[in-house]
Amino acid sequence: MKYQFKDVYSSEMTAAVKEHYYEVLSNLGENPEREGLKDTPERAAKAMQFLTQGYDMDPVAILEKAKFAESYNEMVLVKDIEVYSLCEHHILPFFGKAHIAYIPNGNIVGLSKIPRVVDVFARRLQVQERLTEQIMNCINDTLQPKGVAIVIEAAHMCMMMRGVQKQNSLTTTSGFIGAFETLETRTEFLKLIDSKLS
Repeated sequence: MKYQFKDVYSSEMTAAVKEHYYEVLSNLGENPEREGLKDTPERAAKAMQFLTQGYDMDPVAILEKAKFAESYNEMVLVKDIEVYSLCEHHILPFFGKAHIAYIPNGNIVGLSKIPRVVDVFARRLQVQERLTEQIMNCINDTLQPKGVAIVIEAAHMCMMMRGVQKQNSLTTTSGFIGAFETLETRTEFLKLIDSKLS
């Protein structure tokens, strides 16, 4: 299935999930029939479909659609890609930025496709560690470059709003394949994601 923005919802799924949200609100001691909550179960059902639409998308197809033969063989870096996902442990958001690089090996990919691949995997129930590996492995397996590097920095609402309630903590995960396993190339990547153009 090709990548597309999803703002169309399954009526069957909306109806089923809506009932569960109605029950949750009742069990919490709320009145789902009051004015402010009357439409909340349906809105929440649609929101969950939107936030998990990545299950219905094929990240490999996204990359294959915009893969081009090219002799360029230096690092390609896309940084500061916004990431929004849901922690599978509490179904609370985590959000931050991804920095992704690859070294072509005969093929390049349209630059917008890398953030789209991030979205496909982020729009699922996730843990940051798995998200990092899935994005890296998808790019590596599909483009077969000389190497792939990824760093994700994210804040987790499950740590900020509940649990330890630490407001300023960030979680950083990383992955390196191929040429980025060498210290020199990895160091270049880390310097570039930390640099600002003057």
